[in-house]
Amino acid sequence: MERKVGKVKKTMKEDNLQRRWSLKDFEIGKPLGRGKFGRVYVAREVKSKYVVALKIIFKEQIEKYRLNHQLGREMEIQSNLQHPNILRLYGWFHDAERVFLILEYAHNGELYKELRKRGHLTEMQAATYILSLTKALAYCHEKHVIHRDIKPENLLLDHEVLFSFYTFLVLNFLCKLCGY
Repeated sequence: MERKVGKVKKTMKEDNLQRRWSLKDFEIGKPLGRGKFGRVYVAREVKSKYVVALKIIFKEQIEKYRLNHQLGREMEIQSNLQHPNILRLYGWFHDAERVFLILEYAHNGELYKELRKRGHLTEMQAATYILSLTKALAYCHEKHVIHRDIKPENLLLDHEVLFSFYTFLVLNFLCKLCGY
């Protein structure tokens, strides 16, 4: 099950290579979640109307936990991972207090919330999700990257019910020859 890459998605990727993003480029929508380092909102890029997730990380938290180097390294890694079962990092920008990450939007949210709502998955759903997760992890391992926090809260479902996971602030290099 390969995800189709639409014209708008390609445009977002191409734009990011040539452009400096700012908060003015997005219409911010409802909050999707919050974590130790910041918050995530659904957002729409003004020009293309493409829907993304905008993760806002507070610089104060990054500095408090001395994660500046790790954040930069993981942004580089995440932007280079290109697999249908791994959320894309389209780009980033910052202001004096925050770092903004422009991420692929997972339309159906966290697997955790789905499990709480349904109570359980069908055998077919579970098999599909496990296969997708296995493919994503095998791809990461080929790139010498590991995910250190796999749990239902970090496993996201997109609109095509394909499985995606977000690797930010949980990645780790396995070796220095990973090619990034």
